[in-house]
Amino acid sequence: MKALKIATFNINGIRSRLPALLAWLEREQPDIACLQELKAPDAQFPRQDLEAAGYGCLYQGQPSWNGVAILARGSEPLEVRRGLPGMEDDSQSRYLEAAVHGVLVACLYLPNGNPQPGPKFDYKLRWFECLIKHAQGLYASGHPTLLAGDFNVVPTDMDIYNPRSWLKDALLQPESRACYQQLLDQGWVDAIRHLHPDERVYTFWDYFRNHWARNAGLRIDHLLLNPELAPYLKRAGVDAWVRNEAKASDHAPVWIEVGGRKQ
Repeated sequence: MKALKIATFNINGIRSRLPALLAWLEREQPDIACLQELKAPDAQFPRQDLEAAGYGCLYQGQPSWNGVAILARGSEPLEVRRGLPGMEDDSQSRYLEAAVHGVLVACLYLPNGNPQPGPKFDYKLRWFECLIKHAQGLYASGHPTLLAGDFNVVPTDMDIYNPRSWLKDALLQPESRACYQQLLDQGWVDAIRHLHPDERVYTFWDYFRNHWARNAGLRIDHLLLNPELAPYLKRAGVDAWVRNEAKASDHAPVWIEVGGRKQ
Protein backbone atom coordinates (compact mmCIF):
# COMPACT_ATOMS: atom_id res chain seq x y z
CA MET A 1 0.00 0.00 0.00
CA LYS A 2 1.31 3.45 -0.85
CA ALA A 3 2.16 5.77 2.01
CA LEU A 4 -0.61 8.19 2.98
CA LYS A 5 -1.13 10.78 5.69
CA ILE A 6 -4.82 11.14 6.52
CA ALA A 7 -6.24 13.73 8.91
CA THR A 8 -9.52 14.91 10.36
CA PHE A 9 -10.07 18.49 11.51
CA ASN A 10 -13.14 20.21 12.93
CA ILE A 11 -12.43 23.62 11.42
CA ASN A 12 -15.27 25.41 13.27
CA GLY A 13 -16.06 27.84 10.45
CA ILE A 14 -14.10 27.48 7.23
CA ARG A 15 -14.42 31.11 6.14
CA SER A 16 -12.94 32.58 9.31
CA ARG A 17 -10.34 29.78 9.64
CA LEU A 18 -9.25 29.64 5.99
CA PRO A 19 -5.79 31.19 6.58
CA ALA A 20 -5.18 28.75 9.43
CA LEU A 21 -6.40 25.85 7.31
CA LEU A 22 -4.13 26.76 4.40
CA ALA A 23 -1.16 27.19 6.75
CA TRP A 24 -1.79 23.76 8.25
CA LEU A 25 -2.15 22.11 4.83
CA GLU A 26 1.09 23.69 3.64
CA ARG A 27 3.04 22.70 6.75
CA GLU A 28 1.70 19.19 7.34
CA GLN A 29 0.84 18.12 3.76
CA PRO A 30 -1.88 15.56 4.50
CA ASP A 31 -2.83 13.47 1.48
CA ILE A 32 -6.44 13.33 2.68
CA ALA A 33 -8.13 15.79 5.03
CA CYS A 34 -11.65 15.44 6.40
CA LEU A 35 -13.20 18.68 7.63
CA GLN A 36 -16.22 19.25 9.87
CA GLU A 37 -18.29 22.25 10.93
CA LEU A 38 -17.78 24.22 7.73
CA LYS A 39 -20.62 26.55 8.79
CA ALA A 40 -20.99 27.77 5.21
CA PRO A 41 -23.26 26.98 2.26
CA ASP A 42 -21.74 25.36 -0.82
CA ALA A 43 -21.65 28.69 -2.65
CA GLN A 44 -19.28 30.07 0.00
CA PHE A 45 -16.93 27.08 0.17
CA PRO A 46 -13.39 28.29 -0.70
CA ARG A 47 -12.85 25.76 -3.47
CA GLN A 48 -10.54 27.95 -5.53
CA ASP A 49 -8.23 28.66 -2.58
CA LEU A 50 -7.97 24.97 -1.76
CA GLU A 51 -7.43 23.97 -5.37
CA ALA A 52 -4.67 26.59 -5.59
CA ALA A 53 -3.10 24.86 -2.57
CA GLY A 54 -3.16 21.59 -4.50
CA TYR A 55 -6.28 19.96 -3.10
CA GLY A 56 -9.32 18.56 -4.84
CA CYS A 57 -12.51 19.06 -2.84
CA LEU A 58 -15.78 17.33 -2.14
CA TYR A 59 -18.11 19.13 0.24
CA GLN A 60 -21.62 19.37 1.61
CA GLY A 61 -22.25 22.72 3.24
CA GLN A 62 -25.06 24.35 5.17
CA PRO A 63 -25.57 27.99 6.22
CA SER A 64 -24.25 28.75 9.72
CA TRP A 65 -24.11 25.16 10.98
CA ASN A 66 -22.58 21.73 10.38
CA GLY A 67 -21.05 20.93 6.97
CA VAL A 68 -18.42 18.35 5.99
CA ALA A 69 -15.71 18.15 3.33
CA ILE A 70 -13.07 15.74 2.04
CA LEU A 71 -9.86 17.16 0.55
CA ALA A 72 -7.39 15.15 -1.55
CA ARG A 73 -3.88 16.33 -2.33
CA GLY A 74 -3.22 16.19 -6.06
CA SER A 75 -6.45 14.34 -6.75
CA GLU A 76 -10.24 14.63 -6.89
CA PRO A 77 -12.26 12.69 -4.30
CA LEU A 78 -14.77 10.38 -5.98
CA GLU A 79 -18.12 10.76 -4.26
CA VAL A 80 -19.67 7.52 -3.04
CA ARG A 81 -22.42 8.72 -0.72
CA ARG A 82 -23.87 12.00 0.52
CA GLY A 83 -25.85 11.66 3.71
CA LEU A 84 -26.09 8.78 6.18
CA PRO A 85 -28.38 5.86 5.26
CA GLY A 86 -31.38 5.79 7.56
CA MET A 87 -31.30 9.57 8.01
CA GLU A 88 -32.89 10.51 4.70
CA ASP A 89 -35.23 12.93 6.48
CA ASP A 90 -32.27 14.76 8.03
CA SER A 91 -31.58 18.22 6.58
CA GLN A 92 -28.29 18.62 8.47
CA SER A 93 -25.05 18.19 6.48
CA ARG A 94 -23.13 15.66 8.55
CA TYR A 95 -21.92 12.76 6.39
CA LEU A 96 -19.87 12.41 3.22
CA GLU A 97 -18.26 9.30 1.75
CA ALA A 98 -15.65 9.21 -1.00
CA ALA A 99 -12.97 7.05 -2.60
CA VAL A 100 -9.62 8.82 -2.26
CA HIS A 101 -6.14 7.50 -3.06
CA GLY A 102 -7.37 3.91 -2.83
CA VAL A 103 -9.14 4.37 0.52
CA LEU A 104 -12.87 4.58 1.18
CA VAL A 105 -13.22 7.58 3.50
CA ALA A 106 -16.32 8.38 5.55
CA CYS A 107 -16.18 11.94 6.89
CA LEU A 108 -18.70 12.53 9.67
CA TYR A 109 -19.84 15.14 12.14
CA LEU A 110 -21.90 13.38 14.77
CA PRO A 111 -24.54 15.45 16.59
CA ASN A 112 -23.46 17.04 19.86
CA GLY A 113 -26.62 16.02 21.73
CA ASN A 114 -26.80 18.79 24.32
CA PRO A 115 -28.79 19.51 26.32
CA GLN A 116 -29.62 16.06 27.56
CA PRO A 117 -32.03 14.54 28.15
CA GLY A 118 -34.17 15.92 25.36
CA PRO A 119 -34.81 15.87 21.61
CA LYS A 120 -31.23 16.82 20.69
CA PHE A 121 -29.85 13.86 22.63
CA ASP A 122 -32.47 11.58 21.09
CA TYR A 123 -31.37 12.81 17.65
CA LYS A 124 -27.74 12.09 18.53
CA LEU A 125 -28.53 8.50 19.51
CA ARG A 126 -30.68 7.93 16.43
CA TRP A 127 -27.87 9.24 14.22
CA PHE A 128 -25.34 7.07 16.05
CA GLU A 129 -27.48 3.96 15.59
CA CYS A 130 -27.74 4.62 11.85
CA LEU A 131 -23.96 5.05 11.71
CA ILE A 132 -23.41 1.76 13.54
CA LYS A 133 -25.67 -0.05 11.08
CA HIS A 134 -23.98 1.49 8.03
CA ALA A 135 -20.50 0.99 9.50
CA GLN A 136 -21.06 -2.75 9.70
CA GLY A 137 -21.31 -2.89 5.91
CA LEU A 138 -18.31 -0.60 5.45
CA TYR A 139 -16.26 -2.73 7.83
CA ALA A 140 -16.91 -5.83 5.74
CA SER A 141 -16.53 -4.10 2.37
CA GLY A 142 -13.18 -5.70 1.61
CA HIS A 143 -11.69 -2.28 0.80
CA PRO A 144 -9.37 -0.17 2.99
CA THR A 145 -11.91 1.97 4.85
CA LEU A 146 -11.73 4.80 7.37
CA LEU A 147 -14.32 6.48 9.59
CA ALA A 148 -13.01 9.97 10.31
CA GLY A 149 -14.45 12.95 12.08
CA ASP A 150 -15.83 14.63 15.16
CA PHE A 151 -17.78 11.87 16.90
CA ASN A 152 -18.77 14.12 19.82
CA VAL A 153 -18.11 11.33 22.28
CA VAL A 154 -15.39 10.93 24.92
CA PRO A 155 -14.82 7.15 24.83
CA THR A 156 -13.41 6.73 28.35
CA ASP A 157 -12.41 8.82 31.35
CA MET A 158 -8.82 8.62 30.10
CA ASP A 159 -9.90 10.76 27.14
CA ILE A 160 -10.79 13.82 29.23
CA TYR A 161 -8.88 15.97 31.68
CA ASN A 162 -11.55 15.82 34.38
CA PRO A 163 -14.77 13.86 33.86
CA ARG A 164 -16.40 15.31 36.97
CA SER A 165 -16.81 18.67 35.22
CA TRP A 166 -18.68 17.06 32.30
CA LEU A 167 -20.85 14.41 33.96
CA LYS A 168 -24.10 15.86 32.60
CA ASP A 169 -22.73 16.53 29.12
CA ALA A 170 -23.99 14.47 26.18
CA LEU A 171 -20.39 13.66 25.20
CA LEU A 172 -19.91 11.52 28.32
CA GLN A 173 -23.30 9.87 28.73
CA PRO A 174 -23.30 6.06 29.02
CA GLU A 175 -25.51 5.81 25.93
CA SER A 176 -23.04 7.83 23.84
CA ARG A 177 -20.11 5.77 25.04
CA ALA A 178 -21.98 2.53 24.46
CA CYS A 179 -22.63 3.50 20.85
CA TYR A 180 -18.95 4.22 20.28
CA GLN A 181 -18.06 0.91 21.90
CA GLN A 182 -20.41 -0.84 19.48
CA LEU A 183 -18.26 0.43 16.62
CA LEU A 184 -15.14 -0.92 18.32
CA ASP A 185 -16.93 -4.21 18.96
CA GLN A 186 -17.51 -4.50 15.21
CA GLY A 187 -13.73 -4.56 14.92
CA TRP A 188 -12.88 -0.97 14.00
CA VAL A 189 -9.46 0.10 15.29
CA ASP A 190 -9.23 3.45 17.11
CA ALA A 191 -5.89 4.60 15.67
CA ILE A 192 -4.85 6.96 18.46
CA ARG A 193 -5.70 4.56 21.25
CA HIS A 194 -4.17 1.61 19.38
CA LEU A 195 -0.77 3.30 19.10
CA HIS A 196 -0.96 5.31 22.34
CA PRO A 197 -2.79 2.99 24.75
CA ASP A 198 -1.61 4.67 27.96
CA GLU A 199 -1.26 8.29 26.86
CA ARG A 200 -3.68 11.12 27.54
CA VAL A 201 -4.32 12.52 24.07
CA TYR A 202 -6.70 15.44 23.51
CA THR A 203 -8.19 16.89 20.32
CA PHE A 204 -10.53 19.59 21.69
CA TRP A 205 -10.00 22.41 24.15
CA ASP A 206 -12.98 24.64 24.94
CA TYR A 207 -12.60 28.39 24.43
CA PHE A 208 -13.92 29.02 27.92
CA ARG A 209 -12.22 28.88 31.33
CA ASN A 210 -8.71 28.88 29.88
CA HIS A 211 -8.93 25.25 28.78
CA TRP A 212 -6.11 25.44 26.23
CA ALA A 213 -3.56 27.03 28.56
CA ARG A 214 -4.40 24.46 31.24
CA ASN A 215 -4.40 21.57 28.74
CA ALA A 216 -7.91 20.80 29.92
CA GLY A 217 -8.81 18.82 26.83
CA LEU A 218 -11.08 16.10 25.51
CA ARG A 219 -10.56 13.45 22.83
CA ILE A 220 -13.66 13.53 20.63
CA ASP A 221 -12.17 13.47 17.11
CA HIS A 222 -11.42 9.92 15.99
CA LEU A 223 -9.98 7.87 13.13
CA LEU A 224 -11.32 4.30 12.96
CA LEU A 225 -9.76 1.75 10.59
CA ASN A 226 -11.19 -1.49 9.17
CA PRO A 227 -9.19 -4.77 8.76
CA GLU A 228 -8.00 -3.88 5.26
CA LEU A 229 -6.45 -0.61 6.49
CA ALA A 230 -5.46 -1.18 10.13
CA PRO A 231 -2.48 -3.49 9.39
CA TYR A 232 -0.84 -0.62 7.51
CA LEU A 233 -1.10 1.85 10.40
CA LYS A 234 2.34 3.28 11.18
CA ARG A 235 1.88 6.47 13.20
CA ALA A 236 -0.90 8.59 14.69
CA GLY A 237 -0.96 11.94 16.44
CA VAL A 238 -2.49 15.37 16.96
CA ASP A 239 -1.22 18.63 15.44
CA ALA A 240 -1.77 20.48 18.71
CA TRP A 241 0.26 23.48 17.50
CA VAL A 242 -2.73 24.48 15.36
CA ARG A 243 -4.82 25.11 18.50
CA ASN A 244 -2.25 27.68 19.66
CA GLU A 245 -2.47 29.82 16.53
CA ALA A 246 -4.38 33.11 16.24
CA LYS A 247 -8.13 32.70 15.62
CA ALA A 248 -7.78 28.94 16.08
CA SER A 249 -10.54 26.38 16.02
CA ASP A 250 -11.26 24.81 19.39
CA HIS A 251 -10.20 21.49 17.82
CA ALA A 252 -6.80 20.37 16.54
CA PRO A 253 -6.22 18.09 13.54
CA VAL A 254 -5.82 14.38 14.25
CA TRP A 255 -3.81 12.31 11.76
CA ILE A 256 -2.56 8.88 10.85
CA GLU A 257 0.16 7.62 8.56
CA VAL A 258 -0.54 4.36 6.73
CA GLY A 259 1.20 2.42 3.99
CA GLY A 260 4.13 0.20 3.21
CA ARG A 261 4.10 -3.35 4.50
CA LYS A 262 1.58 -4.72 6.95
CA GLN A 263 2.52 -4.45 10.61
